[in-house]
Amino acid sequence: MAVIEEQLEIPAEHEKNVYGEFDQNVKKIERTLGVTLLSRDGSLKIVGPASNVAAARHMLEDLIELSTRGNEITEQNINYMLSMAMESRESDVLELDSDLICHTINGRAVKPKTVGQKQYVDAIRNHMITFGIGPAGTGKTYLAMAMAITAFRNDEVSRIILTRPAIEAGEKLGFLPGDLQSKIDPYLRPLYDALYQIMGAESFQKNMEKGLIEVAPLAYMRGRTLDDAYIILDEAQNTTPAQMKMFLTRIGFGSKVVITGDMTQKDLAAGVTSGLDVAAKVLRKVEGISFCELTSRDVVRHPLVQKIVEAYEKYEKKDTARSRRDTHGSRQVRPSSRK
Repeated sequence: MAVIEEQLEIPAEHEKNVYGEFDQNVKKIERTLGVTLLSRDGSLKIVGPASNVAAARHMLEDLIELSTRGNEITEQNINYMLSMAMESRESDVLELDSDLICHTINGRAVKPKTVGQKQYVDAIRNHMITFGIGPAGTGKTYLAMAMAITAFRNDEVSRIILTRPAIEAGEKLGFLPGDLQSKIDPYLRPLYDALYQIMGAESFQKNMEKGLIEVAPLAYMRGRTLDDAYIILDEAQNTTPAQMKMFLTRIGFGSKVVITGDMTQKDLAAGVTSGLDVAAKVLRKVEGISFCELTSRDVVRHPLVQKIVEAYEKYEKKDTARSRRDTHGSRQVRPSSRK
């Protein structure tokens, strides 16, 4: 295959951001795409096979544009764009970057960072009820929270209700110190954290005192009708079918609901069916309800988290296949040894 070279101009003020600390972004692009990148006086020479050079150039042009728009180039950006390039798929990072949901209290823009996250955000916008199902780190709860706060600020809803089942992950609530509220608060902490980060502690406290924001265990939803509210049910894999049905039948007029969960992290007692599993089977074809499946590709935490999720997925697939083989083998009728 013929080796070619192309030259790309990189503005000096964006070099550090695009190249990464100690040129780590450039080195990763070289290793993954099989090209050589040579920096000379504000320009970057790309050397390698024609198709590889084209992919590297396209990626670098997108990185320059992201930097020009004021974004900090992260390792997640590089990994995602490289995965798209390796699959010969058109990069969509610039389109994703244009979809601004809101800003955090510190001014950081909240946007979808992968195709899966973009589809999830669009599903929330276009449906009354959205199920966001996927592994840890895919932004299910955080993006839902950002959408809820944006709708609240725009007066699209009059209040935000956040809930999750208070299920123990191998520990018992009774052993924790304090009253009932202090026992429950640790299970709701991830919801508080996201609210503080996006809305700010002071604004959150004021709206909470007015009853405009409510964070409560799922059990507190029984017997209520929730009108004109943005409702988020987090950790839905830990609901029972009865709890899920109870929750879904609380929804009133003018409300929008997002239900998030990870099928692989259930803390229910052995033999108890997850309400999320049942809902996925029963409601998938109901009009007005959307199911959005996120994968390890949509993980936006530390890159090691993505590797952990992928490793567990591979292990669980092998374990499931082995269990099926063992079950099938045990069912085989063995010929009698009697003569």
